[in-house]
Amino acid sequence: MDIKEITKRLSVSPQITAADIPAVAAAGFRAIICNRPDGEGADQPTFEEIETAAKAAGLETRYLPIVSGKVGDNDAADFGAALDALPGPILAYCRTGTRSATLWSLSQAKSLPTADILAATKKAGYDMAGVVRRIVNGGKTPTTSTDASYDVVIVGGGAGGIAVASSLKARKPGLDIAIIDPADIHYYQPGWTLVGGGVFHPEETSKTMGSLIPKGVYWIKSAVAAFEPKDNAVILDGCRVVGYKRLIVAPGIKLDWNRIEGLVETLGKNGVTSNYRYDLAPYTWKLVQGLKEGKAIFTQPPMPIKCAGAPQKAMYLSSDHWYRNGALKNIDVQFMNAGGVLFGVKEYVPALMEYVKKYNADLNFFHNLVAIDGEAKKATFEVAKPETEKTRVTVDFDMIHVVPPQVAPDFIRVSPLADAAGWVDVDQTTLRHKTFDNIWSLGDVMNAPNAKTAAAARVQAPVVAENVCADIDGKSAVSQYNGYGSCPLTVERGKIVLAEFGYGGKMLPSFPKALLDGTKPTRLAWWLKETALPPIYWKAMLRGREWMIKPEKVTVSN
Repeated sequence: MDIKEITKRLSVSPQITAADIPAVAAAGFRAIICNRPDGEGADQPTFEEIETAAKAAGLETRYLPIVSGKVGDNDAADFGAALDALPGPILAYCRTGTRSATLWSLSQAKSLPTADILAATKKAGYDMAGVVRRIVNGGKTPTTSTDASYDVVIVGGGAGGIAVASSLKARKPGLDIAIIDPADIHYYQPGWTLVGGGVFHPEETSKTMGSLIPKGVYWIKSAVAAFEPKDNAVILDGCRVVGYKRLIVAPGIKLDWNRIEGLVETLGKNGVTSNYRYDLAPYTWKLVQGLKEGKAIFTQPPMPIKCAGAPQKAMYLSSDHWYRNGALKNIDVQFMNAGGVLFGVKEYVPALMEYVKKYNADLNFFHNLVAIDGEAKKATFEVAKPETEKTRVTVDFDMIHVVPPQVAPDFIRVSPLADAAGWVDVDQTTLRHKTFDNIWSLGDVMNAPNAKTAAAARVQAPVVAENVCADIDGKSAVSQYNGYGSCPLTVERGKIVLAEFGYGGKMLPSFPKALLDGTKPTRLAWWLKETALPPIYWKAMLRGREWMIKPEKVTVSN
């Protein structure tokens, strides 16, 4: 038998025989559903044979035969009713298990998110792409095929999505482009570190989405439920279908707050904060101002995360405030990093270590936050040092700045666009999908091995725009992405170590060393971060003005 668990209550399998029933019972199953009609195959046992053996083993049964490829809406309803009526766990079977998995998917469409259904069936080895529209439509067969169609559809109205839309419009004004995003507000997330450090006000980091959508670009204010790349279609919540000639995927990254036990319940109180959320960054600054003595913990989860320097930026700016007001000598600063190095590009580490020493901060590598008790002010870390057994340690705190684990959005991870780890699978040079040649991706959601920063998206946008335009013109890719990312490490108020690097950690400075040495803390880098970059973001990047980021041309070898 090849039994695959869908949920704790239901598993599915290919055809079973009467001889398998004792093993089914021994595995703990209490009921069996047959979804295969008698006589479908020459060597197939009848349902009566299965039922007789099942009754002898004390198992209940249901016969819900479905002709292959013809799962009806009523069939799914009947399957759902059987799930409710029968004692669990339940084993459902057909020839391969696919019909049973399909029936379960459709029967749960009104009660479970589409992404959860697709994730469960995908994990069990069953592809529900053929019925995804029906799942999104509450398990019912939709009556329409495509509600709208565009030359280019962009999923995501964040930094990458709006920037690439503007870059495309600048190159081909006549393109029919739509951006899909349900959000009302667009955030300048790089500014949240400075909100948490008392430099920016939170309202400086947000604008309405409608004010930023490029002129002539349609805004579809909806969430994406699924993709049908073979049919050039995006399925929205509510089962509206948007067709495209070319698709650009840029929905960003998911902050998985729930992965840390107890975190959601205590965020924003009990000294627990995070600069990774708009509404919490002001609380960081409140805590920093109020802390006069005690223990301050700053965490960093496993990679990948957006702006890998942000966790320690919070530590530096907080420590600088305590240093300036004389409280630092009474504060125990702890940096808990799930990784094994302070920063991934070694050239920038010496300058950072000088500040670690200045602030007398303890570096704790291979410490991953797994649970937090806000009321008790205790944080639990899993310690996984190389070649040692995993252990857990619980640490007291007075203030803790938490960076949540981060994953691709659910609707991406379960889609045909994703690699095994759940990220959009692209060629790291052209940013074109490896399987579907009319799809591109940029920003935090794709799997190129670059730093996930707004600066990276700023460089990626014109690369994608030029390559999409080349494709429209019947040409091969003309531009390539070198992995550029930038991380302005705010080591103190007024000075920044400006880390700029590409694939493989290659340093890619934007300025001559004589003007700005990125490996040293400088006031010029702070001026860029505080004064220059916000208007460059709002008025240049999001409007298709590609200052200092001319895409590299694809090199062709003879």
